[in-house]
Amino acid sequence: MYFFYSLLLTLCLPLLLLSLWLKSWRVPAYRHRWQERLGWVKFPPLTQSIWIHAVSVGESVAAVPLILQLQDCYRDTPIVVTTTTPTGSARIQAAFKSQLGQQIFHCYLPYDYPWAIKRFIGHIQPKLLIVMETEIWPNLFRYCGAQNILLVIANARLSMRSLRGYLKLPQRWRAQILSNITCIAAQSALDAARYQTLGIPDSRVQNIGNIKFDLSLPSDVSSKGQQLRQQLGPNRPVWIAASTHSKEESQILQVFAQLKPQFPDLLLFLVPRHPQRFAEVAQLCQAQGWSIVKRSAQQNCQPSDDIFIGDSMGELLYFYAASDMAFVGGSLVPVGGHNMLEPAALKLPIVCGPHCFNFIRISELLLEAKGMRCIHHLEELTSVLTQWLSDPSLSKQLGAQAATVVEQNQGALKRLSHLIEHLLEATNKR
Repeated sequence: MYFFYSLLLTLCLPLLLLSLWLKSWRVPAYRHRWQERLGWVKFPPLTQSIWIHAVSVGESVAAVPLILQLQDCYRDTPIVVTTTTPTGSARIQAAFKSQLGQQIFHCYLPYDYPWAIKRFIGHIQPKLLIVMETEIWPNLFRYCGAQNILLVIANARLSMRSLRGYLKLPQRWRAQILSNITCIAAQSALDAARYQTLGIPDSRVQNIGNIKFDLSLPSDVSSKGQQLRQQLGPNRPVWIAASTHSKEESQILQVFAQLKPQFPDLLLFLVPRHPQRFAEVAQLCQAQGWSIVKRSAQQNCQPSDDIFIGDSMGELLYFYAASDMAFVGGSLVPVGGHNMLEPAALKLPIVCGPHCFNFIRISELLLEAKGMRCIHHLEELTSVLTQWLSDPSLSKQLGAQAATVVEQNQGALKRLSHLIEHLLEATNKR
């Protein structure tokens, strides 16, 4: 099975490279550093490194506090951080800009070719690989097992759809792949149970909670949020629609058109999830007759402006801090939703669509605390926002309840750090 999997992957190499080239027409970063995806990296050879893999932005955000914790605990140990997407790469580079090439080393994850994985592992010589959330790669896991590299799936989640997909693999091959995993540090009891269903022994699965609750807000988030609020208009109500996807913006604009006659000062802060769609979304807003201002223009909003486009990277927390209420995207379309904990930590009441399957437990807790509302049609979204805009004291109360959920569920990062420390100590004693 490994042979046929690697053969099929090899035959697909021209298509993978073509895919990078096609993506680069919308996101030029895809045409850069492609050698890293084949196992060639520019930083010098390392020994006994700790390797963290975070696919994209969401996993990278969750990984940053863990990386900081590992830096404090293992000051003489090089830390390699790999990502798959340019947006994830940008987040890691922004978070560790001054440390890259010193203790922190960053590159893209090589494709799962045996020769690429072997070359990369030989270059960084890791003693531990921490994979964030869900990624399972047969050859990567196989060579970790062959070289006695500790392999931890951290903040592990497994959707029902992914579980069904993995269960379709031949049972013997699936068991071989999974046997290389040292430990599953699951986000919830449900995720832990699904990994056990997949075939991971109970002794190698721990429910430690979700480290996303342990998010670390920048010290300047409040001051920068207030500065931005002055640009938006300090006396205007601001509704942020964040991390939106294709087909969501048009629905958001429908709701905005319903709200605007009753709340003429309302400003919509619209932040598309992917940077390649910034221009497309701005054009959509203008085509409907809305007056827009772009973050990239570094201009203040005028009273006549309707929509502020958040067309920049790495500023979402500041955008939330400048807003009064939040819609979190990827939830009106079947993407699975995005991180609701950032607006919750900043005391915003949150509203999401029905598709939040990537954040089931988080959304359940926020719904139970009434810090979040889940809507199933646009009329309901209009109704919820009308209620919050009509009663600012209510929206502030709900935002405070959302923040309490974040505070009460912290601690997973500490448990994960202790788990990693225990695994490394046990390995050193052998």
